[in-house]
Amino acid sequence: MKKNRLTSYKSIVLLMLFGIMIASCVPQRKMLYLQPTVAGDTTSYFLNERATTYLIQPGDNLYIKVVSLDERTSNLFNPLEGRTGGANINDQSIYLNSYTVSDKGTIEFPLAGEILVQNLNVEQVKAQIQLILDDYLKETVLIVKLVNFNLTMLGEIRRPGQYKVYQSEINIFQAVSLAGDLADFANREEVIIIRQSKNGSETHTVNLASNSILSSDFYYLKPNDIIYVKPLAGKQFTFANFPYAVVFSAISTLILTLNFVTR
Repeated sequence: MKKNRLTSYKSIVLLMLFGIMIASCVPQRKMLYLQPTVAGDTTSYFLNERATTYLIQPGDNLYIKVVSLDERTSNLFNPLEGRTGGANINDQSIYLNSYTVSDKGTIEFPLAGEILVQNLNVEQVKAQIQLILDDYLKETVLIVKLVNFNLTMLGEIRRPGQYKVYQSEINIFQAVSLAGDLADFANREEVIIIRQSKNGSETHTVNLASNSILSSDFYYLKPNDIIYVKPLAGKQFTFANFPYAVVFSAISTLILTLNFVTR
């Protein structure tokens, strides 16, 4: 009878321990991206009508460089390179020598004067300035870049921080990859995008676990977006990988303890 009772105690405790371990693991479905919204859905094409090209807004900074065979012309339009010979130009110096878009949506450019750039993309700004310069200068090449395309990644990210984007557009998965992917305990179903607007800040929640994100208006990011990834509920009690070593060690210790007590 005593032996049967001991066996029953062992079985109950082992089942409880195993159940706790299983319940503490993060389910695989919570770690996957782009799952079908409906079971069995095989959709492979997602329409996204959002224009991917960013439109210049007040407060943006544009780096504009005029390339000319005439050194005096180059020095006039590119004072930074005129002083440094084009060497040791870093992100900070480029920012300080960029053109800030005013509240009216304009920039002040030599010879051209005040130019309206709001709601134009970078290529349209370049074409507009080039037309004006062609009236004064010949054989010039214009380079226009958006300076302030920064993204901030916070929360359950492997490498949180601020990232500079050296391209005109980026989607949310490309941004996540810059930061080394989401952490094991990231809540992929509730990723918050904080976006600046004319009236303040707006928050939008997106679901990276669903393939519907591919057709979302927030699939493509904008300059100065902040991406905050929430942790899964009960993060402090869960395991990303099943702790086999811990389980086997606990079972061995439990069996030895029960044998000792029942002697």
